[in-house]
Amino acid sequence: MTRKWFISALATLTVGSALLTSAPAFAAEVQYSANGQAFTPATSAVEQDGRLFLPVRDIANLLGKYVDWDDVSKTALFSDKPKLTGKYMLHEKDLAQGIKFGIGSSLTHIPGDPENVFYTTADRGPNGEVDVNGTTRRTFPLSNYTPTIYKIQLDQGNINILDTIPLKINGKDPVTGTSLITGLPNLKSRDEVPYDGAAEKVISYDPYGLDVEGLTYNPQDDTFWISDEYGPYLVQVKRDGTLLQRLAPKGISSELNTAALPLKENLPAVYLNRRQNRGAEAIGITPDGKYMFMAMQSPLRNPDKSVDNSRTLRILKFDLSTLKPVAEYAYITEDAGQYKDLKQADIVISDMFVVNEHTILIDERDKNAGEAAQLKNFFSIDLQNATNILGQYDDSTKAGKTLEQMSFSEVRQAGIQTPVKRTVLDAVEFKYPNEKIEGISLVNGHTLVIVNDNDFGVADPTSKENGTDLWTFELPYEIK
Repeated sequence: MTRKWFISALATLTVGSALLTSAPAFAAEVQYSANGQAFTPATSAVEQDGRLFLPVRDIANLLGKYVDWDDVSKTALFSDKPKLTGKYMLHEKDLAQGIKFGIGSSLTHIPGDPENVFYTTADRGPNGEVDVNGTTRRTFPLSNYTPTIYKIQLDQGNINILDTIPLKINGKDPVTGTSLITGLPNLKSRDEVPYDGAAEKVISYDPYGLDVEGLTYNPQDDTFWISDEYGPYLVQVKRDGTLLQRLAPKGISSELNTAALPLKENLPAVYLNRRQNRGAEAIGITPDGKYMFMAMQSPLRNPDKSVDNSRTLRILKFDLSTLKPVAEYAYITEDAGQYKDLKQADIVISDMFVVNEHTILIDERDKNAGEAAQLKNFFSIDLQNATNILGQYDDSTKAGKTLEQMSFSEVRQAGIQTPVKRTVLDAVEFKYPNEKIEGISLVNGHTLVIVNDNDFGVADPTSKENGTDLWTFELPYEIK
């Protein structure tokens, strides 16, 4: 099939249900063949005004392309599909009986490092949920677990740990009695109650505890930034693991502001309404070190949990010279209605990679694994024409509803232009086996790397494998 034919064919393709209306359209009896093999597309062709309109998504898939549709700009976006180039597994010893070694809640590559070297983290440590007389209790079987940054290397199918950087404060943690912090919740007033492994005894809160979900690097000052699900918070970290400062929503408890970890209330107060365990999931910094972005995993409970099935998630943009937000964008997740038995609340953002001030890679996924998975997509989003909604829809003053209460059509009616999404990778097509793809990185603009958080194997403690899979893909184009 020639490029000339393909371009000509695109002129007669349709996206969604958009058709010319000058004459009635009729379903056309069309036979399809590819490389001599018959196939049937999901959508019938349509004949109108003597022209044949073919189902664009089926034809694009046949040609090895993804296709997306932006309803605001009326743009069909075609992208060549990537090639799977490597599979790597972790083979570290278990932390304890029934508890696997964990990494993969984040992934970042530092410019200048070898292409097969990355930094990653696990989250707050092994934890589970136990039902006690109808009440769910959050358990921490290794309560002194220290959240850690790991330097890893990919080699001959293996993920090798090159360096271990435990997170610490310049002082004494009240739980460990040392400089090392834990992954325990911070505040009794707003976090889950932490129990021991048997779900019988309440254990200590830790004002320095982190639930690490995202990791990025700032080349301007040689520090890391972490997105922490608890607050939500953003935490700056030295290369040796020492916590430097914490950014928090306005109105957070003053007891978290300490000499060992100074706190700045720079996030909008509405972020206090985060859903527990669905907080600041993704973080990234522009290559020039000027801007930092943060994405929430799920909709804010704004005003309450009745909006858990909202499709609208928030992305914040910070000026790193002031550490204050300068923009906020409304990100629209995929519509759960197009999938089978999937709730909208089960679709989340799990990581991001910031290409530049206007282009970000977003990891969007469902809660399923293996053959049950339906959505494990990586999108390139364009912010150039997206509406800056910072401070505008935190309450119902402007639109009569909060951002999270607004339906997709109401977002459009309000004139809010959301980021344009273009598919870069559909990991379901490649049969990626795990649920929580929570780490994404891009090397040299064309090597896409993804990894999952195995949750310390708590859900499958008898498995012989660690359950951490890092895959690499080669894009047939460069993202820059």
